[in-house]
Amino acid sequence: MALRTIPDGYDSISITNSTIATSKINLTLNAQTGTSYTLVASDSGKLVTTSNASAITLTIPPSVFAAGEQINVQSIGAGLTTLAAGSGVTITSTGATSSAPIIRASKSAITIICTASNVFTVIGDIS
Repeated sequence: MALRTIPDGYDSISITNSTIATSKINLTLNAQTGTSYTLVASDSGKLVTTSNASAITLTIPPSVFAAGEQINVQSIGAGLTTLAAGSGVTITSTGATSSAPIIRASKSAITIICTASNVFTVIGDIS
């Protein structure tokens, strides 16, 4: 379809028989079943699931992610997932322990957002 300008004297133009194509975005999953996991660069933009009957520690390492990158995490097991800061990493959240938030319950999800070099904000269902 060619781009056309609106002729002088008209406020709008009507378009008929148009099709707008959209891209489908599929989220890649990274299933983790141990009691500890350290995020890696390839987790950016993914959904990391944590599943274990025992408590799980999810560590955010230093110097891996750039500002603007996001990692989604869902706890799907019985064990609660606690976020831990790697050396030199700062985590901020509304969790009871703001620097080490816990994903509130099984099936709860969060997003980890890198806001600056080695600084991360955690949003979502945390306690």
